[in-house]
Amino acid sequence: MNSSAADPTRAPGRWDSLFALLKRMDDDIEQLYVRRGVEGVRSRFVRPMIRLRHDGPMTISALASSLGATHSATSQTVAAMKRADFLTSAPGEDGRTQVLSLTPRAVELVPLLESEWRATEAVVAALDDELGGAVTDLSTALGRALAARPMSQRLEEELGR
Repeated sequence: MNSSAADPTRAPGRWDSLFALLKRMDDDIEQLYVRRGVEGVRSRFVRPMIRLRHDGPMTISALASSLGATHSATSQTVAAMKRADFLTSAPGEDGRTQVLSLTPRAVELVPLLESEWRATEAVVAALDDELGGAVTDLSTALGRALAARPMSQRLEEELGR
């Protein structure tokens, strides 16, 4: 059965261009690392690596909480970081937890990651200035609108129509 005409994912979505733009920015940041001779660093690794360098070894739960991320998302990132040789783990006190530590390779990279983080913040601020505050204003306005009426509530209302 060919149901492609009814497939809502085949039409361009309103968020597609934003997600594509964010992916392109992430890819550009990752290419910066490659040009600097650093292989395997994904943009999603940077915040956890910097946090672990500053706050020391911690469990996945503590790292997730520190980053404001879910345990599931952090576990996936941690697994990828282990495969890339940026993290090691050891059993925690109760045997059910793992304590994460940066590898020597990761510790060596943190100064570059921190410099890139600060440079990215400066570039984003300059872009926001170039656009007359559009990005900040949009993010703030969107945050207020969703705080007043969350996405889940809006979806329930739309589905109820």
